Amino acid sequence: MTNIDFRSDTVTWPTQAMRDAMAKAEVGDDVYQDDLTTKELENYGASLVAKEAALFVPSGTFGNELALFTHCKRGQEVVLPDNCHIIQHECGASSIIAGVQLRTVEEKGGMLLPSDFSMKIRRNDDIHEPKTGLICIENARSNGRVESIEFMEQMYTIAKTHHVPLHLDGARIFNAATHLDVPAVEIAKYSDSVMFCLSKGLCAPIGSLLAGSADFIERARWNRKIMGGGMRQTGMLAAAGLISLREMRLRLSEDHENATFLANELATIPEIQIDVTSVEINMVFFSFVGNTIDTASFTEYCRNNNILINDADSSGTIRLVTHYWIHKEDCEKFISTLKDFLK
Repeated sequence: MTNIDFRSDTVTWPTQAMRDAMAKAEVGDDVYQDDLTTKELENYGASLVAKEAALFVPSGTFGNELALFTHCKRGQEVVLPDNCHIIQHECGASSIIAGVQLRTVEEKGGMLLPSDFSMKIRRNDDIHEPKTGLICIENARSNGRVESIEFMEQMYTIAKTHHVPLHLDGARIFNAATHLDVPAVEIAKYSDSVMFCLSKGLCAPIGSLLAGSADFIERARWNRKIMGGGMRQTGMLAAAGLISLREMRLRLSEDHENATFLANELATIPEIQIDVTSVEINMVFFSFVGNTIDTASFTEYCRNNNILINDADSSGTIRLVTHYWIHKEDCEKFISTLKDFLK
């Protein structure tokens, strides 16, 4: 029996259309820039975020770290949210690859304030301080929330005022665009570079794109080679990525609807604590009231019922993620399994 997998939207299998396209893809050596399918993917991806060029990379983490490596000089400082992906889930790579220091901005009442970023930028030529080399923000954020267009515009204005580039971790930018009901370009235009994933909810088996100016991408191409990301016949992967961008991004509202349904059902269970209003994309966060339930036992119970979830984090919060292979009836099965466990 196939498991119902709520662990992440990175678990999505490629569709049959992707498998067919991958088998038929025209390929060439991408390090020599001979792979026409990869070039098509890069050009199309760049057009979706209104950047001059884009570069195919193996993963979102690779794309973010490549951006830091390309924007910054060693020893510079990057200002970014303290709970963002680069801080929490990229293994400290920024210190290893780009050789930069990270300066974090904390949320206030669950919100990020542009003024707090402004305060963290090093303005003086003080010999004791590192220079600010980059600002990084996420949209959608790792906690499932979406920043407004107004926030993006304010952040970009701050960056331009201080002559510091802004990199957007847009791993799920199309989820953010779906929530805001705007084209992705309306988010990405307030950035100097943007990374977005093809394998998070869009079903491509591998890959992300880093987009920016033509000069930035040319330098990033060189740095990609340094990082070991110069791949060869990538057209087979790019063929799946093209379907991700042309088709799969257009159906993300279905995943959002299933997440909202799941959250509303969870809210009816007395033992569950959840903020339904916080569900903006395809992520649902909940906990057990009073943290009185052994979440490891619950995770194992779900696994025994062919449902895969990650155990709770240190605060007792469990994350569920909907995606192409999760349907309404799968959400219903999770709810019934949870109720059976609580009995």
